[in-house]
Amino acid sequence: MTGGQVNIHATAIVVGTTGLLFIGPSGAGKSLTAFTCLAAAWRAGISAMLLADDRVLLSPKDGCLMGRCPDAIAGLIEIRGSGIARVPHVPSAPLHLAVRVGPVERMERLPPEAERFSIDGVGTLPQLRLAAHVADPLAIIGVFFPDIGLPPPFPC
Repeated sequence: MTGGQVNIHATAIVVGTTGLLFIGPSGAGKSLTAFTCLAAAWRAGISAMLLADDRVLLSPKDGCLMGRCPDAIAGLIEIRGSGIARVPHVPSAPLHLAVRVGPVERMERLPPEAERFSIDGVGTLPQLRLAAHVADPLAIIGVFFPDIGLPPPFPC
């Protein structure tokens, strides 16, 4: 950690006013899940932008967990097997929810309630587990966190 900032292997997007941080092991499907959420929001007419893919810089600010994109990868997202695409992006945003992506066969049937994602010294977020490669991950996120992308926004 440098100056209260941590660089993690993750992908982050903003849907409406809500920052989503996709976490999980390498190859779990974080980027594709995030892109699928972006595409679903775009089809629904909801503003959605990439924050960062592959590396996310996290830091605390005024009680919020802030995400920032390293300049070298701004606006770029890797779609495994297809290549690297340029999409609309924001340089930084508050994050509100961590989505732990992983293979369905390695997930518990019912995860613990009120799970949290924690970065020591930086902050915590509520966490939702999500099986990789589901057809509509934004709908699943919305079932458990119905205010995603819709007013009123989550307080940070």
